[in-house]
Amino acid sequence: MSNRDQDLMELPKKKFHIMNLVWAIIMIAGLFISINVTNTHISVLFENFSQFADIFIQMAHPDWSYFSAVVPLVLETIKMAVLGTVIGSVVAFIYSLLIARNIVKNKVVTGVLRFIMNIIRTIPDLLLGAVFVAIVGIGPVAGILALSVFTFGVVVKLFYEAIETIDPGPIEALTAVGANKLQIIWFAVLPQIMTYFISYCLYAFEINVRASTVLGYIGAGGIGLYLQQTLQVFDYAKTGTIIIVIIVVVVIIDYVSSKSREALMR
Repeated sequence: MSNRDQDLMELPKKKFHIMNLVWAIIMIAGLFISINVTNTHISVLFENFSQFADIFIQMAHPDWSYFSAVVPLVLETIKMAVLGTVIGSVVAFIYSLLIARNIVKNKVVTGVLRFIMNIIRTIPDLLLGAVFVAIVGIGPVAGILALSVFTFGVVVKLFYEAIETIDPGPIEALTAVGANKLQIIWFAVLPQIMTYFISYCLYAFEINVRASTVLGYIGAGGIGLYLQQTLQVFDYAKTGTIIIVIIVVVVIIDYVSSKSREALMR
């Protein structure tokens, strides 16, 4: 017997608790109750599998003559994601400084602002898109506004937590020599967290490229609107063209963004 196997045998064993069995039973019961209430049965998928196969075969033969019409729509989707990311990230940057408790010491102010942040973060991007479509009408402006708010919710949570984990030494040193808040933020805070902020913005951009595609379904601009139209008229060859272009673009953006974030965090 090797030393590793002997060490594993000597690891302390946790005692069995009856509550573990109770929770397991509750989870299993909840699963079956959910299946029964929602009438979710995997057999439905197999019953309609032939229809899925027919649609997939049609999508596998894309209409490349539609490619020239798809490219401008993809570019519009990317522009929506860029603008939404920039606007939301700028607001999140300022907001994060206001709710970080090592920057703002007033617990009432940080508590109220965090409560507002949590409310905003609970709103799904599709609901945001529907609200802004109702306000500004169908088009990319509604999508940009929805992505801006969504980006704010993503970035602000990550960024303010990063601010609160920075080294307090530079802040204390500048405070001791009489520096004001802006000087403390510029010389003590920003040098420690800017790489994190850029990384979070890139991460939000990856999400927004995919989200902007879905937002088109509710009229918030981008290629999603045309994807919905091709599906409604059963033109699956054009649908296949759109899906292939979306997949290629998303994969490229995800790869470039991931490599950029890795380089920043080194």
